[in-house]
Amino acid sequence: MNVEQLTCAIGAEISGVNLGDAARDEGLFAEIKALLLKHKVLFLRDQKISRAEHVAFARRFGELEDHPVAGSDPEHPGLVRIYKDPEQPNDRYENAWHTDATWRDAPPMGCVLRCVECPPVGGDTMWANMALAYEKLPEDVKARIEGLRARHSIEASFGAAMPMDKRLALKAMYPDAEHPVVRTHPETGEKILFVNAFATHFTNFHTPERVRYGQDYSMGGSDLLRYLVSQAYIPEYQVRWRWKKNSVAIWDNRSTQHYAVMDYPPCVRKMERAGIIGDKTF
Repeated sequence: MNVEQLTCAIGAEISGVNLGDAARDEGLFAEIKALLLKHKVLFLRDQKISRAEHVAFARRFGELEDHPVAGSDPEHPGLVRIYKDPEQPNDRYENAWHTDATWRDAPPMGCVLRCVECPPVGGDTMWANMALAYEKLPEDVKARIEGLRARHSIEASFGAAMPMDKRLALKAMYPDAEHPVVRTHPETGEKILFVNAFATHFTNFHTPERVRYGQDYSMGGSDLLRYLVSQAYIPEYQVRWRWKKNSVAIWDNRSTQHYAVMDYPPCVRKMERAGIIGDKTF
């Protein structure tokens, strides 16, 4: 196996490995997992694997989850089909910096995404290192956000374009989740800035130390949240990947955000993603 680091902050491309083999080889899988914890997102080319092998490899990390809005492959539960074509309108959610499904009480541990078909140019995906984003925050900001918690909502994102009855039904099925603004990685112990496009507001900002008048809560909390969310936008924390057919990305959803660049219409872009069930945040 060859490992090439792609940026100083995040990401490595590995070659000489077939993920179908890694699904069956415990030692090889352990090497890949160790690299994932180190680099946070791994990339591979020319992975001519079946859907069954895709699912089997992802399951080495843990059980897979279905997505309540995006459709899964009927023969492979947990393998979400993210298909775009000229007839399908943009969904407005991929092309925003986000961590997958933080509206869940236990967000995904990570994902394995394979390119089935892509445009000749365009449709890249970017990832940001949110452990580094926390590390580089000014010390006074770290002090301000210590102990803060934030609400994350599927209703305010995927549900926003739905008719009211469907939106409320979606919220009833997936109530808003609450997570620490700075979470701890359960395997590496890193501190991670854990707010993204799904975060709507802080749930415990309104304390006598922070709020003198009502507008302090409204403006102070909103402005601080917007500042924290914007940390993913900093290029020094990012890596950008150009897709080709049978390319694969494996990312740690606990310590990263990502952004799918939607610059390719009217082309076809077909991706298949296996999301791994994660643990509750702390």
